[in-house]
Amino acid sequence: MKSISQLTDFYYKTLYPVLQELEQERETLKKKIIKLAVIYALFTSFIGYYIFKYSHGEIEIFLFFLFAAFTLGAILYKYIIKEYKSDFKEKIIAPLIHELDENLDYFPQLHVQEGYFTRSRLFTSRPDRVSGNDYIRGKIDGVPIEFSDLHAEKRHKDSKGRTTWTTIFQGLFIVSEFNKHFKSQTVVLPDRAQRTFGDFIGNWLQANNFSRNELVKMDNPAFEKEFVVYSNDQVEARYILTHTMMQKLLNYKKQTKHPLYISFIGGNIYLAIEYNKDLFEASVFHSLLKYKIAMEYLKTLHLAVGVIEELKLNQKLWSKL
Repeated sequence: MKSISQLTDFYYKTLYPVLQELEQERETLKKKIIKLAVIYALFTSFIGYYIFKYSHGEIEIFLFFLFAAFTLGAILYKYIIKEYKSDFKEKIIAPLIHELDENLDYFPQLHVQEGYFTRSRLFTSRPDRVSGNDYIRGKIDGVPIEFSDLHAEKRHKDSKGRTTWTTIFQGLFIVSEFNKHFKSQTVVLPDRAQRTFGDFIGNWLQANNFSRNELVKMDNPAFEKEFVVYSNDQVEARYILTHTMMQKLLNYKKQTKHPLYISFIGGNIYLAIEYNKDLFEASVFHSLLKYKIAMEYLKTLHLAVGVIEELKLNQKLWSKL
């Protein structure tokens, strides 16, 4: 697997001419979108005025019109930028992934299977809708890994039958083979309770989380500050989360700079990194030539694949059962 510095060299030496072409396409597209947005806003304002006037101020009718206009606008926007986004992924993201490691395959329209998300036990709510893209799979040092952007949502209906959706998780979802098959289910979550309510109340809330298995207290203060552990087997949970593994997870959490969820189930390790945005999408309103934007793509890819080396999943510390 290539290092960040090697990927950066490749990005600027090999892909920069392509980026400059895409930047021209982006500028043209941005101007087109701004013009269309102004026209669309004027048109919807004109229609909205007459709807409000002739509906005798019925606010619900007017709000429904605004919602419909906004939804249609979002659909049109996605349609207009579709080709540009596809070009960016084909000409920039795909070569980057291949350069990172030639054993990786990239499928822009696919995502990690919904079954993996449910099987991970990372989130107690079962999703009613799962979407995503930028699916990458392959082997790093002989260890199978797959990951993608993933957006899991829950459906809600109010007393009038109106449907709304809430996000369970949005971010990077990673599945990798672990080097031992475990009988237990061990889940490591961000420790929000202690951080929000303090040690006493936080510990009580953790211990009385009836949607989870038994609370496992670890003897690493730094780890306890960042994470809370639940398992249906206290002994096996501690067998998995050795001092070395806890330190590696802390190091990985520091790299992510985002909420990190981990579970060890069966023969797999599952990781969910919460970003609340689509990670590998080219923005129409920000230059592709900015160093910060380039590094975000590079670091995210390296972070996902780097879990193999960071957690030493390629080292056979235990024999598979």
